[in-house]
Amino acid sequence: MKLPRIMQTHYYGWYIALALAITETVSYGVMVYAFTVFITPMEAELGWTRSEISGAFSLFFLVSGICALPVGYWLDKHGARALMTACSAGATALVLLWSQVSSLPQFLAVMALLGICAAGTLYEPAFAVIAAWFRHNRGTAMAVVTFVAGFASTIFVPLTDALLVAYGWRQAVLILGAILGAITIPLHGLVLRRRPADLGLALDGESPVEQPRPPQPIALRQVLRSRYFWVLTAGFAFSTFSLYAIRFHIIPLLISVGIHASSAALASGAIGVMQVLGRLFFAPIERRVSSKTMALGVFALAAVALAIPLFSTSGVWLLLFVSLFGMAIGTHTLTRPLMVADSYAAAYFGRINSVMVIFVTAAITAAPFAAGVLFDLSGSYQPVLLLMTGFCLLAVVLISALPRAPHGGSPSQTKV
Repeated sequence: MKLPRIMQTHYYGWYIALALAITETVSYGVMVYAFTVFITPMEAELGWTRSEISGAFSLFFLVSGICALPVGYWLDKHGARALMTACSAGATALVLLWSQVSSLPQFLAVMALLGICAAGTLYEPAFAVIAAWFRHNRGTAMAVVTFVAGFASTIFVPLTDALLVAYGWRQAVLILGAILGAITIPLHGLVLRRRPADLGLALDGESPVEQPRPPQPIALRQVLRSRYFWVLTAGFAFSTFSLYAIRFHIIPLLISVGIHASSAALASGAIGVMQVLGRLFFAPIERRVSSKTMALGVFALAAVALAIPLFSTSGVWLLLFVSLFGMAIGTHTLTRPLMVADSYAAAYFGRINSVMVIFVTAAITAAPFAAGVLFDLSGSYQPVLLLMTGFCLLAVVLISALPRAPHGGSPSQTKV
């Protein structure tokens, strides 16, 4: 595949973006998507309940969210190279230990520690690296990383299943751990650099005269006292809550409106394809509009998607719902870090973004349960869809009300 013209340069930042695209694909594939394949065989061999095994996975995400703040401080002060390399090595060792667990406490400990490593290897530190290396092309670079990583489940779910069938779950986990270490450790250790200036370069490969003046120092407590930050955080928390509530329940939702179970599963898989397609469209659009406009468009797209099943459950309209919903999820992943980076100086991205990640992670954790409770109370997904559509519209209102960025950024400026 021919690279876009913007990437046909020798700017080192593009090599970093491509390296992160590979490592994020492998990291998500092994640490997140492969897990679902092992639930049934672990249940059968070890005698644990489905809730105990699933609870360990929830613990993984909970610990990852808790670690966001210290990871953010480290990224701003020291950069990502040492952290992502060390966490990749730690994650490799823990996945290898996972293959040997024989008791539930052991498994819980492995998953909790793996959550720490995930906080230092998944999207958030990768986005911090991109923010440090790009300004004009930041959205494109983030799209490159997430476009490739969007195929993580497509690659690793069937690969994991094939390894499971051929070798059993313990050997399969062992092989995945070896793959994780062989790919992510050298790429993080050899390719990543803290910032362009370390190599005598400027942001986006521009000449030094084109670069903005160094930002004024920003204290985190100053950011946390600002109305701008909390309105921005609330907008993304509400939209995240809405998208993940429906994403988790998408199969039973489609079944409840008369879609066959196998067709509902196929539709769920199609959402992953539409996420990638959404990211493909993201970069060229993002280069022409502000990140604030992009966020408004993504939230509005999500609201439209969620409203469709409220008015029609015919085949064509449900196909449109799945398509728009998948594109909304895919672009939503990119919009939050892009808007944070545009709102604040890139040098402070890690710590500011990490605080927002805590609330976003809480929304991801609570959304599926809340949607389930609302369904149990009403006996229908209609109230769930109505509430989630309302939350997306509330996010549109919140972002619309944002003033000009207070520190070092300009998310409301039109890009050219």
